[in-house]
Amino acid sequence: MDTVIKKKGESWLVFLGLIAFLANGDNYAAAPLLITIAEDLHLTINAAALSVTAYMLSFGVFTLLFGPLSDRFGKARIITIAAVGTSVFSILGAFSFNLPSLVFFRAMNGAFGAGIFPVTMALVGQRFDGQNRQKALGKVMGLMFLGGATATAIGGALAFFGSWRLVYLVYGIGELALSLVMLKKLERDEPVAEKLNFVAAYGGLFANYRFMRLVFTIFFVGFSVFGSFTVTGKLLKDLTGYNVLVVGLILSLFGLGTVIGGRLAPRAKALLGHGFLVSAAVIGSVSLYAISAFSNVYVLGLGLFGFGFAFIFLQTTLIATAQEKAGKARGTAMSLASFNMFVGGAVGTSLNSAVLGNFGVSRIFFNTSIVILVVGLMAAVFVARFEMRRAKTSGN
Repeated sequence: MDTVIKKKGESWLVFLGLIAFLANGDNYAAAPLLITIAEDLHLTINAAALSVTAYMLSFGVFTLLFGPLSDRFGKARIITIAAVGTSVFSILGAFSFNLPSLVFFRAMNGAFGAGIFPVTMALVGQRFDGQNRQKALGKVMGLMFLGGATATAIGGALAFFGSWRLVYLVYGIGELALSLVMLKKLERDEPVAEKLNFVAAYGGLFANYRFMRLVFTIFFVGFSVFGSFTVTGKLLKDLTGYNVLVVGLILSLFGLGTVIGGRLAPRAKALLGHGFLVSAAVIGSVSLYAISAFSNVYVLGLGLFGFGFAFIFLQTTLIATAQEKAGKARGTAMSLASFNMFVGGAVGTSLNSAVLGNFGVSRIFFNTSIVILVVGLMAAVFVARFEMRRAKTSGN
């Protein structure tokens, strides 16, 4: 049974948001430092980039494993184990001495990191009722994406005053400290599955047409957001000529948009009704078009803020609706949703690499402005139909 947590018992929500902030930042912080890593370990850039690939691949694979595990053994337990694991391997990554050690530590870091994001979303959804779920999801997800958005600035500052090794070390120590607190503060939940069966767990969701339709929409949200955000730093650097620290600070406006948007989403949805996601689609589209069409740093900053604002409106609504459709198997459902978002981001990044080479970075944001408008309107229709069916059922 879902439990509604009162205000006085929500401190665990802050811990989940902070561990998501650090884990997502850990993912992004070292990517701009590949040149320094390559020089220090006497590698080529392409060889050093294998550490990023290793993280992403293991994250994608293990995302699908942790959901059913959390439904069987309890979500709080899995999150805590994953937090300890990712902190240990982040710290070990700071002591990498050659390519194999770097790739191994980053791959293990990604594997355990995969147990934080989707299972956290499932635990939050399980502990809040429908009226409060989106607001709680918005708080955690806002911190999560703020962590990714500020990672470039944090990583750049740590590397400037120390080395790339300090980036992994600081993030790892922060994650370890939080995971130790969570061991005491994060109340255990009861398992919702009597046995571990991956085929049955995912088979039930694949047979749920309306759930899979939402997951398909989440794929395109990932395509739009991650597929374009990865090249935002390059766009800003090309247009402004600022160094990595200043560019990172500008990028953090995307994360700020997700934090503020996450807090405002429930009230905006109550006010706008079925027009809520339509508004998100329009805001996201206009913001991305502004990024593609203007070079003024203030317009770019406003565009990034609007992009993050619209994204969190879309994502928290889709995640909250998907959880209602999935029933008790929220861990498995969130793993499937997270996997699709990850794959969507990977596909978007790959396709945008070709666009970048042929048309330039601005075209990426112009194309994405169209995609997110279409996706937002599709999501509005799907969610509106679900809410009307739910209201009709409740009325009967």
